[in-house]
Amino acid sequence: MKFLVLGLAVVMYGLVIAFPHKKAWFTLVAAAAVTALGVVSPAQVFGELINWNVLLIYVGSLVIADLFIYSRVPSMVADRIVEKAPTLGWGVVFILIMTGLLSAFVENVATVLVMAPIALALSDKMKVDARYFMMGLAVMSNLQGTATLVGDPPSMIFAGFAGYSFNDFFFVDGRLSVFFAVQVGMLVGAAYFYWFYRKLGKSKVDLPDTSVLSWVPTLLLVFLILGLAAISFLFEGFSILSGGFVFALGLVGLLWYVFVRKESPGEAWRLVKGLDWETILFLVGIFVVVGAVSETGLLTDLSRALGNFVDGNVFLGFTVIVLISVILSGFIDNVPYIIVMLPVAAALSANLGLRPELYMFGLLIGSCLGGNLTPFGASANVVAVGLLRKRGTVVRFGEWIRVAGPFTVLTTLASSIFLWVVWR
Repeated sequence: MKFLVLGLAVVMYGLVIAFPHKKAWFTLVAAAAVTALGVVSPAQVFGELINWNVLLIYVGSLVIADLFIYSRVPSMVADRIVEKAPTLGWGVVFILIMTGLLSAFVENVATVLVMAPIALALSDKMKVDARYFMMGLAVMSNLQGTATLVGDPPSMIFAGFAGYSFNDFFFVDGRLSVFFAVQVGMLVGAAYFYWFYRKLGKSKVDLPDTSVLSWVPTLLLVFLILGLAAISFLFEGFSILSGGFVFALGLVGLLWYVFVRKESPGEAWRLVKGLDWETILFLVGIFVVVGAVSETGLLTDLSRALGNFVDGNVFLGFTVIVLISVILSGFIDNVPYIIVMLPVAAALSANLGLRPELYMFGLLIGSCLGGNLTPFGASANVVAVGLLRKRGTVVRFGEWIRVAGPFTVLTTLASSIFLWVVWR
């Protein structure tokens, strides 16, 4: 049975890599197969393996993100940043930083979509190559998506496995947590992109005035952050209250959209239908398949093999986890990878007598930042490249690597050094 499940998982991963647009179907079929084989029972599937908390947080935050974009607040803030920046080069860097910080609380693709028109318009006005700006939007959003519980699915999955609350992403037992590791990487990444625009002086750039439709979605986003912080303070760990709260806040947003903004039910349905349901269903399938893999003892075998390779060398173990995560996540989806590797990293930490955070944080940073390595390593990258292609600008694989490769290395190195100093 162990080899049968392993073969099924390998075939599933191969199909997901070869046909990423059908990934949800492959994982759901594989989940149904392992259930039919009796590796896991239906009760286990719905009661233990599917992390409903992660799914509720993801759906609710997607709704709030779409409403936040609809409100036009991000565009207005970006306009003000460009207007107040000391030079255009600093204006570009400030917008990239804003994109990243926004992405810590709003889904990465949504962030790129709302900031792209600003980046493209500003590039045209400055008469500079838009490729660097658009690539910067994608990689900065991927970077900061790691920083908080609601930033990206891998962070939600990590929180579910490690029992981390929203607040734990900032401080754990008096130590600076993963949020600050990401900010160290962000500062290095911002300095890197400033190099591309450092020669731009101060000149007036007229961007179209953006009028805010409503401040209500901004308030919902603020309530989301404050509510999750309060739940983390009152209830220890990754409470199901977090998922219920975020999902309920999303429903409140939809009701406001229909009954206060007077948008038609059809428009509301289009908003709901346009959510990232493919990733949601993909997560469901992956939870079940990885649960079956774990049930057969394959993850224990993998952690034992990795432990034998490391042979007690803590630094080597940390380096291997980060490096492999970066390389693999540049070419495969980081969601199934991190679900598989979290228990392996935790087991390896235990065998070496370490707190699990060092290796699990390294895994999270490596797998999320590794997506920046290639133009197809993350959905935000694909969207950025697609938007440029619509303008007649083609970003080739080598061109992406030439810009995003050094960014990935520098930001991963900076964040990893921070983790090693704080958590070793």
